[in-house]
Amino acid sequence: MKRLHTHSQYFLRNPRLIKELVGHSNLKPGDTAYDIGAGSGVISSVLATYCNAVVAVEVEPRMVRKLHENLGSYPNVAIHAGSFLDMKLPSSPYKVFANIPFHLSSPILRKLTESDHSPEAIYLVVQKQFANKLPLDSDRFTSQLGAMIGPLFAVRIRKRLKRTDFWPHPNVDTVFVELIRRDPPLVDLSHIPQYRRFIEGCFSDPKIFAKVLLAHTNIPKDIRPSQLSLEQWVTLFCFKQGVL
Repeated sequence: MKRLHTHSQYFLRNPRLIKELVGHSNLKPGDTAYDIGAGSGVISSVLATYCNAVVAVEVEPRMVRKLHENLGSYPNVAIHAGSFLDMKLPSSPYKVFANIPFHLSSPILRKLTESDHSPEAIYLVVQKQFANKLPLDSDRFTSQLGAMIGPLFAVRIRKRLKRTDFWPHPNVDTVFVELIRRDPPLVDLSHIPQYRRFIEGCFSDPKIFAKVLLAHTNIPKDIRPSQLSLEQWVTLFCFKQGVL
């Protein structure tokens, strides 16, 4: 099926590759898995052989029809026709395994990680550039999104993908990234709303960030928000809250 440019659709071509990616995950037979941007259902069909239940989420009407055609023989697959960003997340445990539309990576990840009913684990195919904004175990900069996600989810790249793994071929590098919910979180859940406001303020207003640094003597005063590690962000917040 022809790609719709407005939906950033790049389809994984090979079910064997999807099975390999599932092998890099912690999906278990009793799990419920959400496939966001399910397309024609290749990922959902593979997930159906591993998980107890699969929810294939697709907004584009042509693809919804194709999903019903391709997944009708899978009794453990439910199809949700509509935008993932508008749907209500389940209150029961679930995981996410999806090749999401690249242009919606940030809002999708924010919805998943900021919900009161966040998934136990998230596995996404995303642009490498986007993955590098997350709190990976590296010397890369920490973005606002990464600083917000880090206390709740541990992140790592599980596999680098080839452009030929997709049809059509994307003109960007892609990776398979894993986010595992931390237990316990690095910031107490009761303080997460304040922590998010703290991060937003520091990234949006240099005066707020400078004032925070001035009160904490163990971090260089000429550092930029993107140069702080996740550990330093958590330390600054706890210091500000009087926890340390």
